[in-house]
Amino acid sequence: MNNQTWQEKLNRLLNCDLKSLFPVAREQKRKLYFFVGPTNSGKTYQAMQELMEADCGVYLAPLRLLALENYEYLISKDIPTSLITGEEEKIDEDAGHICSTIEMVNFNYDVDVCVIDEVQMIEDVDRGWAWVNAIVGAPASKVIMTGSVNALDAIKKIAEYLEEDLEVVKFKRKNPLEVLHHAIPFAEIQSGTALIAFSRAEVLRIKSKLSKQHKVSVIYGNLSPEVRKEEARRFREGESSVLVATDAIAMGLNLPIKTLLFTADSKYDGISNRPLTPNEIIQISGRAGRYGHHDNGYIGATSKKILKHIQSEFHASLHTIKPPFQVKASTTQILSLAEHLKTQNLYKILDYFSRHMNFTGPFIAANIGHMKELAKMIDDKKELSLEEKYMLVQAPVNTRSPLIKRAYFHYINAILNGKIVKYKPSITISKTARSQKEMLQAEDEVKKISLYLWIAYKLPELFPDAKVAEAARSRVNHFCQNSLKSKKLMIEEKPRRDKNYKDKDRDRSRRRNRRRDR
Repeated sequence: MNNQTWQEKLNRLLNCDLKSLFPVAREQKRKLYFFVGPTNSGKTYQAMQELMEADCGVYLAPLRLLALENYEYLISKDIPTSLITGEEEKIDEDAGHICSTIEMVNFNYDVDVCVIDEVQMIEDVDRGWAWVNAIVGAPASKVIMTGSVNALDAIKKIAEYLEEDLEVVKFKRKNPLEVLHHAIPFAEIQSGTALIAFSRAEVLRIKSKLSKQHKVSVIYGNLSPEVRKEEARRFREGESSVLVATDAIAMGLNLPIKTLLFTADSKYDGISNRPLTPNEIIQISGRAGRYGHHDNGYIGATSKKILKHIQSEFHASLHTIKPPFQVKASTTQILSLAEHLKTQNLYKILDYFSRHMNFTGPFIAANIGHMKELAKMIDDKKELSLEEKYMLVQAPVNTRSPLIKRAYFHYINAILNGKIVKYKPSITISKTARSQKEMLQAEDEVKKISLYLWIAYKLPELFPDAKVAEAARSRVNHFCQNSLKSKKLMIEEKPRRDKNYKDKDRDRSRRRNRRRDR
C-alpha cells in the first residue's frame, strides 16, 4: 500500500458521522421527547408511565441503584421485566421491558419506548459518552429523555444534528422550596432533616455526633447500592429520624426530607477544593419537600457563613451545558487504529484517538483519563489481545484502593494464563465494624466483588463463582447495614484524607466549625 492510499484510509477512519454507527436507530422513524424540569416535578414518573403503557420498552439508568429500583417498580406493577447491569442480569424470557444501566444499552434491540434518565449527565467527563450514544443510537420509536433545564440547549443541538423531531415537555416543581433565613446548629436539628457533607469521613463524624440524640441513616458514594437503598428505606419508613449524606443523594433517591442543611459550602472535586456551584446546590436542594410527604421544602445550613453562600447561589443562573459532547472509541475503531498505527499499545491508541478523531456534529473524541490510567497499567501484558485490553480498561476499578488494585491484577493474570478464578473473601466480618477502617475494608470488599461479577459477566468460563460472589456481597452488605445502625462506629482520631488533598483553609474552617459545635 502506498503512502497516499494509507493516508486516505486513515483520514476516512478519523472522520466519522456518529449517527451512521447506529444503523438500527436510523432505520426507525424516531420521535424525541425531552421531559425537562427540576427535581420533584414528576418528569421521571410520567416517563415511566409511558414506558409501562408500551408493549416493549427500555429504561436506561445513570446508576445501578436506579436500574434496580425501577426494575422492582415495574415488577410490582405486574409488568414482566428484565434487569441488566454491568455485573448482573435477571432475564425474564417473557419480558418486553428492560431496566438497564446506560452503558449496557443494546443498540440492536428495537422497542417502542426508550427512557433515558438524567440526560444532564451528558456533561460528565468520564461517562458523558454513554448518554451521547444512547440519545443518538437508542433503537426506539419514542425516545423520552428526562433531565434538568441546563441540558435543554444540548438536546436541541443533538436533535438538530440527527434531523429528528424533538418535543419539549416542561414540568414544574410540585411544591415550593424555601431558603431559611437563619442557620440551624446541630443542637437544634429536628426529625425529617437531612444534612449534607462532602466526604465519607465528615458524614461519619456528623453521624457519630448526632447519634446521641437521634437515630441516624447515612448515605455516601462508597456504600454499595444495596446499602444506600436500605439506609434510604430506614429514613423513609421512620426507623431513623435524621439523614446524613453526601451529594450521592442528589440523583434518584426518593426521600421524605422536610429540611435539608448544608454542613459545607465547598467540596474537593479530585483536583482542588472549590465552592459549590448553583447547579450542585439546586440539584441537591431539590431532594427537600418530597411531594406527598411535605407541603414545603426548606433549605438551610449549619452555620451563617455556609448559609450565606447557599442563599446567594440558590437563586443564581444555572450553567448551560454546551457542546462539544464526548464520544468514546468503539472496539472497531480501536482495532482499526491499531492496524493503521501498527501498534498494540492501547494507551497510544486511546491518546491518538482523543487528539485526532473528528466527528460530524457537536461531538469530540473523549479523553478518558481513567481508561488511559488502566491502559498504562496493563499494556505490558503482551499476551492479552487488544480487544481484551480495551474490555479490561472499562472495568470498575478504584485505583486508590490497594485491595481492588491487587484483585484487578490477579484477575488479569488469571485471564493471561487461562486459569479459573474462584471468589475468595479478603476480610473476615463479625457482627458490626469496630472502626471506620474496618468499615472501609468492608466497603472495598463489596467493590472487589462487583469487579469480580463485572468480569464474570463477560468471561463466565474463567470466573464461574458469580452466585457465590453475590451471596458474599449480601453478607458484607448486611454487615455494613448493621454497622451503620450501631452507635459503636465512632469517628477515628484522625479522619482519613485523600493523599492529594492539601487545602489548609478547609482544615482551618473545619476546626472553627468544631469549636462552634462544642
